[in-house]
Amino acid sequence: MKKIEVTRRFFMDKKQMLFIPGPVDVADEVLKAMSHPMISHRAADCVELQGQCAEKMQKLMFTENPIIFSTSSGTGLMEGSIRSCTKKRAVVFSVGAFGNRWYEIAEGNHVPADKHEVEWGNPITPELVDEYLSTGKYDVMALTHNETSTGIMNPVYEIAEVMKKYPDVVWLVDAVSSLGGAKIEADKLGIDVLISSSQKALGVPPGLSVCSVSKKAIDRARTVENRGYYFDLVQLYKYAVDKPHQYPSTPSISHLFALNVSLDRIFKTGLDNVFKRHEENMRFVRRWAEKHFELYIKDEKIASRTVTTIKNTKEADLGALSKELRKRGYVFSNGYGKMKNNSFRVAHMAERTQEEIKTYLDNIEEILGL
Repeated sequence: MKKIEVTRRFFMDKKQMLFIPGPVDVADEVLKAMSHPMISHRAADCVELQGQCAEKMQKLMFTENPIIFSTSSGTGLMEGSIRSCTKKRAVVFSVGAFGNRWYEIAEGNHVPADKHEVEWGNPITPELVDEYLSTGKYDVMALTHNETSTGIMNPVYEIAEVMKKYPDVVWLVDAVSSLGGAKIEADKLGIDVLISSSQKALGVPPGLSVCSVSKKAIDRARTVENRGYYFDLVQLYKYAVDKPHQYPSTPSISHLFALNVSLDRIFKTGLDNVFKRHEENMRFVRRWAEKHFELYIKDEKIASRTVTTIKNTKEADLGALSKELRKRGYVFSNGYGKMKNNSFRVAHMAERTQEEIKTYLDNIEEILGL
């Protein structure tokens, strides 16, 4: 009986539309690619597949730097990069829960690091970065581009101007929840390691992460001892670039097939059109939030293009709202961590349409009697 109940619930949940900050709903064409017949990870066709994915990721990241894949969530490459590239000391700038993760990863790997966490809702400023790096204590700087707990997007273009003053500092950026939804020009910005994951704006099931890696980052990593094993950037680089286009162990080949198709869909739509869709969806949700609640991030310049955090100013029972929305076929996103119940989030990433968002928000209005 228990097995039957689990199976029934599984098929019910498959019909749910996800309005959470990842995983996202995945296009049928991309899901179908996951079921491609298996191939050898050392065969020429797998090398070609990974090479195609890498070339397309370079275009999406606006970089000529090599691309590394990891059969893991983005956290894996975050761990690999801060552990592999820190020879002296890292400084982590945090604007929320996922910014704090950079520091937790450093601590967990005995990587010397300091953290500066600003009050949630505020961005990291170029002046703050300059203040820390001017001390000469740090050879790595880690930053979250898009913080889904608060719905803020750090001003990386302004920060990049400060980073030019510190050419010996390796710059690590978590763009897990923004890449594909916002334009991030890795080479123009001077980002050394730009990290993302499959399950958000890339529109692929969770389980694959990707990063671009500069020569500076790899040269530094080669001088660092105890880089670990599975997430050792030097080892990943050796296989991805020197082989080329391979993986040290057995990768999730199914994810590469799916990513290849999803990237084709993105480029068929056109990058400018994809970024425009995310901007328009963001503004649509923000206008709705201003009408009925209050925005957590009021300055649109630093507002996330992929998820909007909304203050629960009406003190609605978000648990009850979530249950009712699930009955109607939607998965709701409460506030994250210390912001739970005081806020909720509306994700508008990947191929989510404005019509779908409107229907979802209409349901919230009806349930809450707005």
